[in-house]
Amino acid sequence: MATPQSQPEAPVQVTRTFSAPRDRVFRAWTDAKQLALWFHPTADYTTVVTELNLRVGGGYRLEMHHKGGNIHILRGTYQEILPPERLVFTWNWERPDAPLDSVVTVEFLERAGSTEVVISHRNLPDAESRAKHTEGWAGCLGQLQQYLA
Repeated sequence: MATPQSQPEAPVQVTRTFSAPRDRVFRAWTDAKQLALWFHPTADYTTVVTELNLRVGGGYRLEMHHKGGNIHILRGTYQEILPPERLVFTWNWERPDAPLDSVVTVEFLERAGSTEVVISHRNLPDAESRAKHTEGWAGCLGQLQQYLA
């Protein structure tokens, strides 16, 4: 019998609806220039996209530069690309103590002229990581809201 610690944890799920067409929202996630303008948790960051190879098996890498000087580097590989409906990619912070890759699924749903974005982030290592990523995703979607306005 499995112990509770070995049970898979529920994924982080964050949803937001944007007053923008689905194609436009999808492009904001898949165009390096657009992604750099909003993909960070708060306005205290700027993002530099150093790689965005939008194909299955292609990689992405970006640096989130905090105004205080810290730099957080994120990398992963695209596993599924279905324009303008869905993206699936691995996610890993580039640091020595980083756990195994987690996986992010982003769905883009048409909602009467708007677009609902549903993010599911699974395989995060613990409750603290899930809480931090929930907060980070909510912040990123807030930045995306401002970018699309």
